[in-house]
Amino acid sequence: MKITLLTGKTFDISEAVGMDIKVVPARSSRKLTLKIDEKERVPVLSVPRFCSRKQAIEFVTEHTDWIIKALNKLPEVKYFADGESFMLFGQNVTVEHHPEARRGVWLEESRLCVSGAAEFIHRRVKDYIRKRAQEEFYARSKVLADKLGCKLTGVSIKDTTSRWGSCSTLNHINYSWRVALTPDYVIDYLMAHEVSHLKHHDHSDEFWACVATLCPEWSNGRIWLKRYGKTLYAFK
Repeated sequence: MKITLLTGKTFDISEAVGMDIKVVPARSSRKLTLKIDEKERVPVLSVPRFCSRKQAIEFVTEHTDWIIKALNKLPEVKYFADGESFMLFGQNVTVEHHPEARRGVWLEESRLCVSGAAEFIHRRVKDYIRKRAQEEFYARSKVLADKLGCKLTGVSIKDTTSRWGSCSTLNHINYSWRVALTPDYVIDYLMAHEVSHLKHHDHSDEFWACVATLCPEWSNGRIWLKRYGKTLYAFK
């Protein structure tokens, strides 16, 4: 794996350290730092500007045990397949394959029915979730934005690795598609959180007061994400 740094350097240390590792330029730190990209399931090494390849290799080698333990703690990868059960917009559903049908994906009570060949189930379910999320998250965010008297220019559904949501200065909100896999009160909290950023572009006391106004039980949603949020990355 070769990553060209902002400094013009190129590091390729995967073979030297015996594992796939993503190398990125450190934005502010002068120290080498390691973290795990939970979506891609690879270690990420942040390299400061004047770091040598030798230093990078030595640092990763010294922290190999930590990397292995951290990777082993990641939840087992899950795919949407026939018989798989999960939460969808606060409702427990189970995938039910209908290979002879010609209806795409549709929901019948607690059954998420999928037509077509089995190898396409995962992609079709994921596409269905993203489409539903686009519609539902926009509608719910718009209601909250209207309560604050704020303009919402749009909502996009992303496949993010570090944020469940974000709000731009142009009043556009992005949500991770995996938010759709959380309990309804967690969705309520995330909608309130991002919509509150339409009014307060920080995390001040006024911001949190705004979140509480839109979602009185916001703390429960925040606690759930801290405890279980990482498990959502098991779905690819």
